[in-house]
Amino acid sequence: MIAQIDAQYGLDQPFVVQYLQWIGGVLTGDLGTSWFNNTPVAELIGQRLAISSASIAGFALVIGVVFGTLLGLVAAVNQGRFVDRAVTAVASFMSTLPPFVVSIGLIVVLSIWLHLLPSAGYVPPQQDFWRWLSLITMPAIALSLDTVAELARQLRTGLVSTLQENYITGAVVRGLSRRRVLFGHALRNGAGPAVAILGMKIPTLLGGAVVTETIFSMPGFGMLSADSALRGDVPVVQGTLVVAIVLVLFCNVVVNVVLGSLRPASRRGR
Repeated sequence: MIAQIDAQYGLDQPFVVQYLQWIGGVLTGDLGTSWFNNTPVAELIGQRLAISSASIAGFALVIGVVFGTLLGLVAAVNQGRFVDRAVTAVASFMSTLPPFVVSIGLIVVLSIWLHLLPSAGYVPPQQDFWRWLSLITMPAIALSLDTVAELARQLRTGLVSTLQENYITGAVVRGLSRRRVLFGHALRNGAGPAVAILGMKIPTLLGGAVVTETIFSMPGFGMLSADSALRGDVPVVQGTLVVAIVLVLFCNVVVNVVLGSLRPASRRGR
């Protein structure tokens, strides 16, 4: 029976042959079959990826970009003032909070004390959009705090440096409004470090989803990879790693494209 199972999954072949067969399947979109439930790995990942990446991590990224940009702008415009110091202090504090601590705190406050949001579960958005939104809000907030903090600090540093450049002084002398100087000139040139940090935060969002999905009982991509590793379901573990790597590479390509569009002079220099 052992020999029959080995032959069924190709485990009786040399390691190199097994690897080449798996790579060939990956290149054609075939990630293999789960050893645990005999389901195609691509199908399992497709079901779970919509929960963690498209829902939790995607919403967390939106929260991080919106609030990180807002805090960075406020701090840079009020450089040296109380608001600047307060934003910097809050961002530093948020960056030290682990997602699981924030998750537990949100459950206690928003679910147990205030009864505003449900503490666990998941429903697809096409089934009940508002229920779906309420279920992913707390996990997304817990994941987004580190992104908010890093984006705010990097954007604040970049803008403060940019606002001291000679061409900004020239724009002010020519009579351009403060809003136009900030959003039309300074933000475009000072946002480079903040945009670059987003590419580094994508793996953090995907990795952090394992913890938040466990706390909020969401059967997402992170829980699939963790449970498969504990069960020894090698095809699923390999498939989740491949998909995670592809997502990270794709996000970094997007970040590089955005950076190139923000600084067209760098393209002309090449």
